[in-house]
Amino acid sequence: MKPDLAAGVRKHLRVHVPRGACLVVGLSGGIDSVVLLHLLARGLRLPPRRLSAIHVNHQLNPQAPGWASFCRRFCRQLGIRLRVVKVEVKRGNSTEGAARSARYAAFAESGADVVMLAHNRDDQSETVLLQLFRGAGPRGLAAMPVFREGVPGTPAVLRPLLEVPRSLISEYAARHSLQWVEDDSNDDRRYLRNFLRHELMPLIEARRPGTRAVLARGARLQAEASDLLDALALQDLGGSLPPGRLDLTLLESLPAHRARNALRFFLRGNGLPMPDADRLEELLRQALTAGRDAAVCMPVGTSDLRRFRNALHIVKQLAPPDRKFAVHWSGRGVLRLAPLAGSLQMQPATAGGIDGALIRSSGLLVASRRGGETLRLALCGRQRTVRKLLQEADCPPWVRERLPFLYIEGQLAAVPGLGVDVRFQAPAGKGGYLPVWRPD
Repeated sequence: MKPDLAAGVRKHLRVHVPRGACLVVGLSGGIDSVVLLHLLARGLRLPPRRLSAIHVNHQLNPQAPGWASFCRRFCRQLGIRLRVVKVEVKRGNSTEGAARSARYAAFAESGADVVMLAHNRDDQSETVLLQLFRGAGPRGLAAMPVFREGVPGTPAVLRPLLEVPRSLISEYAARHSLQWVEDDSNDDRRYLRNFLRHELMPLIEARRPGTRAVLARGARLQAEASDLLDALALQDLGGSLPPGRLDLTLLESLPAHRARNALRFFLRGNGLPMPDADRLEELLRQALTAGRDAAVCMPVGTSDLRRFRNALHIVKQLAPPDRKFAVHWSGRGVLRLAPLAGSLQMQPATAGGIDGALIRSSGLLVASRRGGETLRLALCGRQRTVRKLLQEADCPPWVRERLPFLYIEGQLAAVPGLGVDVRFQAPAGKGGYLPVWRPD
């Protein structure tokens, strides 16, 4: 007995979607997404207030305007709201990957609670093979999940047709006399997925019927294995995901394979793209074997992984600060310093702050660090280099280089986090102001 597509979709909605949640279907205009939207609107009769569609125009194909027009007509027939979004896709080594990223970014801005995508079992089996060719581990071989939880600012993703073969989707479209558009790039064998779909998979199926179903089942098993590895990583990291900072003592006592697993979990949990196996191994080696003062820094996506005081820190990549940057400031309000990537504000202090009278009479010059600066922080103390003070304060190098330095009449008066030079401190018993620096 053939499965009932509507019943299968209804089951996924019942299990994964909260009552009353707003759904948006990613509508390409192809047969899969057309069937999914028709199923939801006509088969399950979801009300238009809960159901809408989004069509992403990647502007890569001359036929794209026609696809958008088709989607508008189809949605009008169903009485479904449609949003058409144009995106810019950078062409390069992985145009397909860039298009996917742009598409998911558009989905994230849809305002829906759940994005519904029409991937089917054949898509899943192809994805498993693609991941095998890339040398992926269990998480990659798990391919696409049926459901992925949303995070703040990003909707959940549901693929209710993921266990449905493409043949049943075609039968549904024929039974309901549905029309759709064909993307001619889907026949281009230069793309590996198309080569698998049109040439390799038919050969394998001819020799081993049912291979697509077997591969899809293998993906489910790999997903279970991946979940177990995540649970082990969480245990090895002390029971919680470290936000942006990983204590390396947690990895030092682990066997190499568990340390790699924990590091992958840390990177993925903090939203970083996964390095390939060789880069991950090199990152782990440098993190665990470099000397205490070694400047370990490895780029991962748009961030850097930097070692400091036996911990790995995720640091946003920024251009080097302008050493000649300077701006006059009254000390009032919040001073946004884009060249230093942060904001500066004065905070009232009961002791040790800058004398307010000096700020009012002379104002402040806020400048970037140039090197060689000194401060004397106590009457009984001596003049010391800012460099040494920052080291003793355990200030990370990437923070040091962007700290704003505050000058009064050409003399260094204060550095946030270190203190105020005695020459500019408010008199005893009189309140002053301390600079507070908030990096982006």
